[in-house]
Amino acid sequence: MPNNNPDIILKVSDLSKQYRLGLVGSGTISDDLKRWWYRIRGKEDPFLQVGAVNDRTAIADNDYVWALQDINFEVKKGEVLGIIGKNGAGKSTLLKILSRITLPTTGEIKTKGRIASLLEVGTGFHPELTGLENIYLNGAILGMTKAEIQSKEEEIIEFSGCKLYIDTPVKRYSSGMRVRLAFAVAAFLEPDILVIDEVLAVGDAEFQKKAIGKMQDISNTEGRTVLFVSHNMASVKALCTKALVLENGQMVFEGQTDEAVSYYLKGGEKLENVKSFSDEYETELFSLDKIAIYNINAPEDAPILEDKEIQIITCLTLKVKDVERYHITYHLINEMGDPLFPFSSRRGNLDLKQGTNILTCFIPQSFLQAGQYYLTFHLIEDQKRAAFMEKDIISFTVVDAKREIGTYMGKEPGYIKPQFKWQCQ
Repeated sequence: MPNNNPDIILKVSDLSKQYRLGLVGSGTISDDLKRWWYRIRGKEDPFLQVGAVNDRTAIADNDYVWALQDINFEVKKGEVLGIIGKNGAGKSTLLKILSRITLPTTGEIKTKGRIASLLEVGTGFHPELTGLENIYLNGAILGMTKAEIQSKEEEIIEFSGCKLYIDTPVKRYSSGMRVRLAFAVAAFLEPDILVIDEVLAVGDAEFQKKAIGKMQDISNTEGRTVLFVSHNMASVKALCTKALVLENGQMVFEGQTDEAVSYYLKGGEKLENVKSFSDEYETELFSLDKIAIYNINAPEDAPILEDKEIQIITCLTLKVKDVERYHITYHLINEMGDPLFPFSSRRGNLDLKQGTNILTCFIPQSFLQAGQYYLTFHLIEDQKRAAFMEKDIISFTVVDAKREIGTYMGKEPGYIKPQFKWQCQ
């Protein structure tokens, strides 16, 4: 694979895949022969047409559809690329093309080394052969010698957890057992690029944990490349070094894993560093005039840095007389939709007053990790449900801070990293 960058192990250029809806083939033998003749001469398909967008929810008004269109990306050796998107976005089609199961309509793929794929339960397995025989069959397909496969045999069987059934025909395996053995074969036969589809979701919790750990070892220790498709965003964030988002067969986002996951979870909405508003919420009880989030001593439109104290300013006008019965509460939500923690004016020993209240809450520096966050606003009346609640009323992004070497903590697991006191006696 000629490439100016020797670290690039996979390069996809202008990749597209078109399918014909309904009828398979051109319709006549002569047209199919003509298509084949054009293909072997390296010419464009004479029956290629302008196809419909790959939107599975729409009613077809065209006989052709673009399952993928104009996909371009590069993957370096040792990277783990996450590929995410809704059902029908084109993820599996892309992996099938990369695995050479099907050919692209247009574009090209350049790779270095062997590719092992795990796209469906029991991919490449012969149901009448035993588990052990399928290990050798898959190794042969990957181009390995019998001696190479024998050297890995015990590790594969041990990792799969199917030792008791290794001499039993695979057709008698459960779907979970088949995927265990298939993954073990794909991972331990040392491919240069390992392609994994959502198939891991078939396995139990213990196996999924082992599989993700093995993929991390393949990438970090052995320097091999992994392409990983999953709807489990926690797994994608834990495993992948970068990610791309597919939508209706097109690549709509490529970048850091956290940003890609946020983009996908919010349905493609633009990520906002700071959102503020005025006079948008008014009831007979109150008017919520403004909420704004930014670093102390920084402009509202500046990026929010994780190593600076963050302030949340709320401008609330109460119209009720018995104001002592009311307080406000925020719930901080991460980009996965999980609540991290609540915080309220009452817990902060702050009493509201009738009329305009300008409240400021302070989040300590280096408390929130870099990432996308959302606030849910509650106006609470004593011992009652919220008098008012607005989910995701405001969103903000905390970005990595540039710190001097020796003080930089970097991205760590979780969403918060409080600074606790330590003592040694």
